[in-house]
Parts: sequence; structure tokens; C-alpha cells
Amino acid sequence: MTGQPYAVRFSAPAAKVLETLPEHVEDTVWDVLDAAAGDPWGFGQWNTEDPEGEDVRYASVGQLSLTYWVNRPLRRLTVLNIVWLG
Repeated sequence: MTGQPYAVRFSAPAAKVLETLPEHVEDTVWDVLDAAAGDPWGFGQWNTEDPEGEDVRYASVGQLSLTYWVNRPLRRLTVLNIVWLG
């Protein structure tokens, strides 16, 4: 992908979860989001059977999962959900 990375925003529920995570997990969240911002479609589609849902993606690393929406016109990623099984 060329151009600037996508900006990252958090939904209110995701922001609340982010505040409660241990520092090392929060660092991992930002590492995953850095990768996603550079290539938003590099992670799996949330529901592959939904032809109109290609912009809702999930990224999983170990016990951490993020769900985000790619807003193409505004070049933003909105984190919808953070799950940490720790």
C-alpha cells in the first residue's frame, strides 16, 4: 500500500478496555494497530460470508484480539472491540 497510514480511533467501549489493560498488552495493541494502519486489509475479514463487510477486520496476536472498521473515505481505522484473554 502506498501513501500515509490510516489514522486510528477507538469506539467508547474499546477505549474503556484499553485503559484497563496492563502496559505490555497496551503496547501490543499499538503494535498491531501500527501494522493495521499501514495495511488495513492485511488482517482477516470479520465475516467472510458478508460481501459488504470487507471493511470490518480482526487482528489476533496470542491472547489479544482487535476488531476494527476501515473508513476508506476518511482514511481511518476505528477500533470497535478489544479482547484480551489474560
